[in-house]
Amino acid sequence: MSCFTKASNNRKIENMTSNPTLLHIETATEVCSVALSQGASLLGVEESSDGHSHSKNLLPYIDLLLHKTGLAMEAIDGIVVSIGPGSYTGLRIGTSTAKGIAYSLGKPVITVSTLESIAYGAAAGWTTDGLPAPHYVPMIDARRMEVFAAHYDAQLQQIEAPHPVIVGSDSFSALLNEHRVVFCGNGMPKCKALLTAHPNALFSEQPLSATSLLTPALKKWELRDFADTAYFEPFYLKEYIAAKPVVKGLHPKT
Repeated sequence: MSCFTKASNNRKIENMTSNPTLLHIETATEVCSVALSQGASLLGVEESSDGHSHSKNLLPYIDLLLHKTGLAMEAIDGIVVSIGPGSYTGLRIGTSTAKGIAYSLGKPVITVSTLESIAYGAAAGWTTDGLPAPHYVPMIDARRMEVFAAHYDAQLQQIEAPHPVIVGSDSFSALLNEHRVVFCGNGMPKCKALLTAHPNALFSEQPLSATSLLTPALKKWELRDFADTAYFEPFYLKEYIAAKPVVKGLHPKT
């Protein structure tokens, strides 16, 4: 049995700090982002929105952050990773990197829903101007007019779990009739044109960042809610289907 099971992780950190130094990894979308934090304080962040940069930039970003903050890798108390839904390739890169660091350091892993992270990021940048606090519907872009979405209330408690949605003019009508709703994430533009006329529809363009993992990760740290390092997998929401390769000249013309 692996020494990194959830139970062994729980025993391992009984005497660890309540002010942890955490490494945060976000690779679920086109954004490649890495952050370091100590307790509730952000120490630094390195990120890029180039969708093809994950395999090239992730490890150098981690090294750069450690260099800038003067921290050794051994000073990290835990690794936080955005678990999905999102890009199959991006999630695999983030997950494998988090596992590798966790194994090498013997430290726990905290997984955070990408949609939850998006909601926290949007809420952090939102001002209510005295109006009722809004609910949040984070969205990850999927194929065509589909998004992966979830629903969080004004206190960022999950109301509806991540699920696929085909975006249409009446997709969120019941919710919008009851609450002011902030739509956010890289899937938001798909619904903005359809919903913008509704007075309760609000839109956040806050970009996805590893910094948005900090608050939900600290909550899990306090609860000792760690992933099973050996066995946890990304949350794809839908089964990955690889496109058939096309080789020029292989198929006859029709």
